[in-house]
Amino acid sequence: MKTAYISLSFQNRPLLTPVLAAISEALYHAGMSPFVFVDHYTFNTSQERAMMAQAMKDIERCDLLIAETSDKAIGIGVEAGYAKAKGKPVIYLRQDDAAHSTTVAGISDFQLIYTSPADLKQKLEQLLDRISPDLPPVS
Repeated sequence: MKTAYISLSFQNRPLLTPVLAAISEALYHAGMSPFVFVDHYTFNTSQERAMMAQAMKDIERCDLLIAETSDKAIGIGVEAGYAKAKGKPVIYLRQDDAAHSTTVAGISDFQLIYTSPADLKQKLEQLLDRISPDLPPVS
């Protein structure tokens, strides 16, 4: 099963639960599974190298990266840039009233601006239906 790495703000993760549910439902609809890095690991401040090494490994194992940028975080840009450098498609997401991220938007392959989790689910399902058959296999 193809997997999507979901990059988001660690600090605001609890607030993004409904958004992550919408993303996950859209991915399952497309026959893909979500991978949320911040839900799988806990690192302390002295483990930054280990954290980034793990993130890079996990990105390499995924088929695409979804960057939820409604809450800006430098890590999202780093992860999206790494995915792009590895040839992974990058999907930029943000809520319509959130600040635009020029960096992540600038390297993304697709951009979805949404008004609600239901709107996000619908838009992401439509996009994934269109692009998932063309995703290259993980190398």
